[in-house]
Amino acid sequence: MARARIDDAAGAAAVQEAVVALAEGGSAPRTVTATAVRWLLQVLADGEPGATVEVRVPPFGAVQFREGLSHTRGTPPNVVETDPSTFIRLATGALSWDEAVAGALVSASGSRADLRGYVPVRLPPA
Repeated sequence: MARARIDDAAGAAAVQEAVVALAEGGSAPRTVTATAVRWLLQVLADGEPGATVEVRVPPFGAVQFREGLSHTRGTPPNVVETDPSTFIRLATGALSWDEAVAGALVSASGSRADLRGYVPVRLPPA
């Protein structure tokens, strides 16, 4: 069964609300944050199909993306994990990959677990 997809308009609206809340020093409601994270993960995976790298944003979601060697069971060899606020900031360009790594805001393991060139996420046209 195919995973349910988030409509681009709903996803973009959730991202915008989350970005504004983060810029004001707060956070969006949980449902808005969940939608924003899941949609940004969906867009990331759509833009670079594959299963070489897994991006995890607990508790809201995870995707595999990027062509190359893939895995079928167990923990993948290349994993990036971060919290929802950091992921939204990375995916929208409010935080660079290098800043996130230097600030220990992401956990990245594996030789290909580097999101440089993938964040900010290339959003679909409005």
